[in-house]
Amino acid sequence: MTVVLTGSDLTLPELVLVARSGERVELAPAALERMRATRAVVEAAAAAGRDVYGLNTGVGAKKTAAVPPEERAEFNRLLVLNHRVGQGPALPDDVVRAALCRLANGLASGEPGVRPELAQALVDALDAGVRPVVRRYGSIGVADLSANADLAHGALGDFGLEAGEALALLCHNAVSTGHAALALADATALLDAVDVAGALDLEAFGANVEALDEAVADARPYPGLRTSLERVRALLEGSHLWSDGAARNLQDPLCFRCLPQVNGAARDALGFASAQLAVELNAAQGNPLVVDGRILAVGNFDALPLAAALDLARISLAPVLASACERSLKLLQRPLSGLPEGLAVREGIAEDGLAEFGIAMQAIVAEARLLAQPVSFELASTTQAEGIEDRMTLAPLAARRVAELVELGCRAVAIELVVAAQALDLRGAGPLGGGTTRAYEAVRALVPALRAGEPVPQDLEPVAALVPGLGR
Repeated sequence: MTVVLTGSDLTLPELVLVARSGERVELAPAALERMRATRAVVEAAAAAGRDVYGLNTGVGAKKTAAVPPEERAEFNRLLVLNHRVGQGPALPDDVVRAALCRLANGLASGEPGVRPELAQALVDALDAGVRPVVRRYGSIGVADLSANADLAHGALGDFGLEAGEALALLCHNAVSTGHAALALADATALLDAVDVAGALDLEAFGANVEALDEAVADARPYPGLRTSLERVRALLEGSHLWSDGAARNLQDPLCFRCLPQVNGAARDALGFASAQLAVELNAAQGNPLVVDGRILAVGNFDALPLAAALDLARISLAPVLASACERSLKLLQRPLSGLPEGLAVREGIAEDGLAEFGIAMQAIVAEARLLAQPVSFELASTTQAEGIEDRMTLAPLAARRVAELVELGCRAVAIELVVAAQALDLRGAGPLGGGTTRAYEAVRALVPALRAGEPVPQDLEPVAALVPGLGR
C-alpha cells in the first residue's frame, strides 16, 4: 500500500507501516496546493518587508537581527547546521522513519508555510530508504531542535532552503512524536501479552476464577477493566478452572485476583496516551503558523500534552510488571503454589529448579519501574536565549523511556511464561483454555520442560521475541 499524506488524517497504524514495513509515502494533491497557497502568504510578507520571526530575522536571542534577502539562503543552511548539537548513539532506523513521515505530514498541512518541493524532498528521501543519523541526546522537548537538525541534514543533503524553511524543519516535535507512536504501539502489544501470560499464571496457580465474573466489569464500568476481563475470560474458555472445586483458595493473592483491574487501568492509560498521540500526528507543532492568510507567532512546539501522557503510560505499566513479577515469585514458592520449591522436578532434590529466574525477574522489573518516574515536570534554566526559552517537557526522554520499559517488560514476561509453563507441567491439571493452550505450546516450542539433572534454559531471548505478538 501507499500512505497518502494530507496533513490531517495520518494514523498510528499507517505510521507503523511506514516506519517498520517500508511502505511508500506520497503527498496528496490537495496538500500540494495548500502548501503553494500558504507559501505565497509567506513570500508576500517577505516582499512587503514585514518582520517575520525566522523568515527575515534571526531566531532565539538573535530575533532582533535582520537577515537581508541576499543572506537568507546561507542563513537557512547554517541554521540547520548550527543546531546539530545532539550527542550519543543514533536513534533506531524505525524511529527515524517515523519522524520523517510525521515531519512530511506536518509540512503537508500547509501551516508551516514551506514550498511543496521541500515536503516532496522529504518524501523522496523516505521512499528511497535514506537513513539519517539522528543522535539520541540533546533535546528538551520544546521542539526537538538538535534531533530535527540531524533529521533534516541527513534527509535533504544539499537541497537548497529558502527563507523560513530552516525554522520549519527545526521547530516541531516529529522525532519525539514518531518515537512515542512506535513505543505506544509496542506498549499496547506488551499489555495484550501480559493478559495472555496472566491467564496462564491463573491456570498454573490453580486460581479462583470467581474474580473474573462478568459482573465485575458491570459493577465498575471502566473500559479497560472490561476489555482485560473479557480477554482473560476468552483465553481461559474451556479451562478446567471453570469446573466446580477447581480453585485451590477462597481468595487468591492480589496479583492474581486483581489481574483485570491492574491491566485494565493500564489499558485506559494507554488509551488516553494514544488519543493524545492521534492529535499530535496531525497537529501544527511549529512556529510561526500560517493560517487564514495570517502569519502567527505561537508556541505549538510545546509537547507537554504528549509528554505528560507518556509519563502516565509508564506509570500505569509499572504495576502491571510488578504484579507479573509477584505472580511468578509465588509460583516459585512451595507454601503458596503447593508445588516443589523453585518448581524443581520433584520434592527433596537439591537442584534449584527455576528459582534463580525469580531474582532475574525482580531485577528486570525493578529497573523497568525506575523508568516510570515522570519527566514532563522538569524545569529548564531561564538563562537560555535571554530567558525566553524557559520551558522543557523532555518529550524525547518520555518517549524513549516508554520504549525502554517495553523492552524490559518483554523480558520479564518471557520469564513469567517459562515459569508458568513449568508450573503447569508439575501441577498436571487440565484441560487448559483455548488461548492459554496456544500460549503454552508456543513457549514449549522454544523452551522444553525442565528435567532432573538439566540446567535451566540458558537463553530466553527467543521467548522475549515471541512476546510482542503473543496477544494477537
